[in-house]
Amino acid sequence: MEVNEFYREWLTRSGFIECESTQNFSPAGKLYLAPKELACGYYWVYGEKDLFDIKIHDFYFFEDHFISLTTPECLSITYYDSVSGEELTPYRRLTAGCVKTFHGGHALYQSIMHENIPIRSVGIEVFPAYYEKYLRESYPDDYLPPNEAFRRIGQTLDFPEMSRLLRQVWEYNGEGIPAKLFYEAKVAEAVSLVYEHGKHSQNTLSTKISKQDMDALSNVTSYIHDHFNSALPLDTLARIACMGTTKLKTSFKHVYQRTISEYIQERRMSHAEMLLSSTDLTVDQVASAVGYSNAGRFAANFKNNTGLFPSEYRKMARRK
Repeated sequence: MEVNEFYREWLTRSGFIECESTQNFSPAGKLYLAPKELACGYYWVYGEKDLFDIKIHDFYFFEDHFISLTTPECLSITYYDSVSGEELTPYRRLTAGCVKTFHGGHALYQSIMHENIPIRSVGIEVFPAYYEKYLRESYPDDYLPPNEAFRRIGQTLDFPEMSRLLRQVWEYNGEGIPAKLFYEAKVAEAVSLVYEHGKHSQNTLSTKISKQDMDALSNVTSYIHDHFNSALPLDTLARIACMGTTKLKTSFKHVYQRTISEYIQERRMSHAEMLLSSTDLTVDQVASAVGYSNAGRFAANFKNNTGLFPSEYRKMARRK
């Protein structure tokens, strides 16, 4: 089945309605209106046969929405401009400004998206006909399966080249042959960037982490969860783990696919979202409650993390 037909069936079955293109979306793709009883906004998709697709999400749910679906075999990479939610398999918080990869077709995808907060993202999916057949036939002497390169990226805030490329895809508004050539070129460029990024992100650990070290890292994350709103010096965490600081940083990044600082900030931002949406604490009070002595720095980090300033988030989270 071709990509466009697959998404037409899936989106229609989910309550989305195909509609006329607007000036904010390229007429080369198909535009779908979100089901009015669940959400507000649009879902745009451009598909090229059974090779690849490009998707733009620009909508929000009226209530916290649990997503559970089986995806086709694919490799995807997505940039989030605004988001508030968590993936559950495995668990990781979705962060605005991040680039995230996913290998579809191997496990049930599950996530929770929080009510009233815009999901604004743009992503590219490539299917086996592209990365197992087309690339292999086009570059037989140099072909390497891209699966591992996609996996190494995981979720990162440090892939500016990909962020720029995906924003260019979002902003493009052409149609006809120029659009086909543009999207084909951008998909090839994206896969090239993934390969290149993979060269520089080889695992630094040559052996598996021992059970003793895994237990030590679990102690560190438990301590972070209990004390995220306090100062958490690296030396203190290293003593809890009974590791040197270098080993702790390397092991933590290897296991959790994020730095210790990123992990702490995710915990702080998650709690801040809850306080902003369910209490009447001022932004200054919320900042203090999650460990920030400077409300301006908190607001800037919150904006980087969700795509919204704290006051904007509160307004959207409470809208009816």
